[in-house]
Amino acid sequence: MPHDGQEPPRTEGPLTDLRPLLTAAMAPLTALQDAAAQRLLAMVTRDGKVSGALLEQHQRAAHGLAWLATYVESLRQIRAWSERLAEAGQFGEIEALIAQIGAGEYLAQIVGGIPMNQGEILRPADLGLGRADLGAFDDGAIATLIAANTPAARNRLVALMCDNAGRASFGATGLDDELEMIREQFRRFSDDRVAPHAHDWHLKDELIPMEIISELAELGVFGLTIPEAYGGLGLSKASMVVVSEELSRGYIGVGSLGTRSEIAAELILAGGTEAQKEHWLPKIASAEILPTAVFTEPNTGSDLGALRTRATSEGDDYVITGNKTWITHAARTHVMTLLARTDPETSDYRGLSMFLAEKTPGTDADPFPTPGMSGGEIAVLGYRGMKEYELGFDGFRVKGENLLGGQEGKGFKQLMQTFESARIQTAARAIGVAQNALETGLQYALERKQFGKALIEFPRVADKLAMMAVEIMIARQLTYFSAWQKDHDKRCDLEAGMAKLLGARVAWAAADNALQIHGGNGFALEYQISRILCDARILNIFEGAAEIQAQVIARRLLDLAAGKKN
Repeated sequence: MPHDGQEPPRTEGPLTDLRPLLTAAMAPLTALQDAAAQRLLAMVTRDGKVSGALLEQHQRAAHGLAWLATYVESLRQIRAWSERLAEAGQFGEIEALIAQIGAGEYLAQIVGGIPMNQGEILRPADLGLGRADLGAFDDGAIATLIAANTPAARNRLVALMCDNAGRASFGATGLDDELEMIREQFRRFSDDRVAPHAHDWHLKDELIPMEIISELAELGVFGLTIPEAYGGLGLSKASMVVVSEELSRGYIGVGSLGTRSEIAAELILAGGTEAQKEHWLPKIASAEILPTAVFTEPNTGSDLGALRTRATSEGDDYVITGNKTWITHAARTHVMTLLARTDPETSDYRGLSMFLAEKTPGTDADPFPTPGMSGGEIAVLGYRGMKEYELGFDGFRVKGENLLGGQEGKGFKQLMQTFESARIQTAARAIGVAQNALETGLQYALERKQFGKALIEFPRVADKLAMMAVEIMIARQLTYFSAWQKDHDKRCDLEAGMAKLLGARVAWAAADNALQIHGGNGFALEYQISRILCDARILNIFEGAAEIQAQVIARRLLDLAAGKKN
């Protein structure tokens, strides 16, 4: 706000000069991020190098830099989205309001406090930023945008959302016609085959029926991005995002079925031998085999470099001994991408190898019939459709030919190569869950009457719905951008991490606010918002917990800052 205490004039509708304002805001935002990165670099540098001990000491600031950079990139993508839509003649009132409210809110949070979660607010001072660094927020484009996020603008957005209820998204997504056709196909599938049954599957804690998996296979879900030469459709990561988004809107379990295949296919494509590609990829693409990822251990969590499960060479094969946990869809799958230690003399990532470990699919009566392997189900709040398991290996045999790439010690590097796609896909799942929460909350607010009028007529209910729609579009554009980067062979670990970080927070906020709109009914198991809330919560944990994700982003930003400084 201006130094003299005077607020800029507040607007009651869409700004007519919105896109130039968004463009003008980017230079000072980039400068602010650069200043924050340099301040943090100074805090954590010792003897010319980033010190791990100092980085941990200043962890709040490091993670704050990750969130600041995520906000700056989000605003950059909202600006780019606005420009694309304007060029296509699609930048209408609803899109202008989303951009206006989103920019105003995120800019205000940058100067006032970014919520890293409900109880941790990142403020400029945490990054060593002072009043002088924030001068651009006092007047000009940024101040105008902040002032334009008015109750009247949010109320108008909600009115337009009510008129457009049932749309694939509130506001044009900016995708091309082919991707929108894919969206529509999977939106119909989700509405017809998934959404009517999802809550029942959740309440009964049932596995997603094999019939649904077969139908998804016919639609090409499991081979979506596998090259045509190996039996897949050879489509883009952007198509994977759209499919994951729409299936997860119906039920996150269904939207996540393709994740197992995506991870396995990425591992094999990037690190497998030609023989392994020819053998495994067509079977994964057709769902002849279902894969599962077996990485995490009970005592290591996110510290994969410290895992202890051993793979001991015995003749031509390997024998696996150890324990794994939080293994999704483990019982009825056919092959495990299994990370184990082949070099017992190591205690970090350098001694790890990846295996394509075959197993026999189980039944309800005997979930793990393969010799040398046992398991038990982990009861969970949500994300139930594939179930979670603890696994034990004692004398479990893997063929030597199933060592990924035919070389030991490459497992960690091979896994790292999959993280970009996995995090993009997880961000897409988060968008789908958030969209489901928004649609569920909106419908309830329209139908539920209190004190003689619909809930949606109360300003704070409308505000909740408006901000859901705005943040979903922001997360959506950030995710689409990371997919675009991946499709164009550009490094996108930073963008993918940001998309996952923001998307998970947006999904949880949307589910929590939609439940609040339901009031006491939202706490009742019979209402599907109770399931959506449970499903949303896991997104901030798997594929890199929010804290781990922020740490990874911060390290990358520090590397870039050191390069600029030098």
